[in-house]
Amino acid sequence: MTVARVLVIGLDPAKIQGWDPQPIQTAIARGQARLDDRGIEADYCLVALDENPERAVVEALTRREYACVVVGAGIRKHEPLLKFFEKVVNLVRQHAPDAAIAFNSTPEDTVNAALRWLPRGA
Repeated sequence: MTVARVLVIGLDPAKIQGWDPQPIQTAIARGQARLDDRGIEADYCLVALDENPERAVVEALTRREYACVVVGAGIRKHEPLLKFFEKVVNLVRQHAPDAAIAFNSTPEDTVNAALRWLPRGA
């Protein structure tokens, strides 16, 4: 069985002002456990919007080859982040052109998003 590697790009819950990061961190850990259970290796790129997130995304995308890049709902669904969401998608296309792009709805369904695009048996 081939091991698939996935990159998950999302907002760092510990760096969002006015939020209690614990529930999101717990959900990320549950999502990671679900990926582990399926034998899917995952790297996380959790960004802070005020710390050059584009650079962090490029660094993560170019560190390894990925079969799939999952963009988190925190980036995708929050209307004020539309421009950043578009940048992330275009950075994936530029720096990981062979990777599938998937979108989760919660940190816990990241495995479902990845499995929609990973080759069978990965």
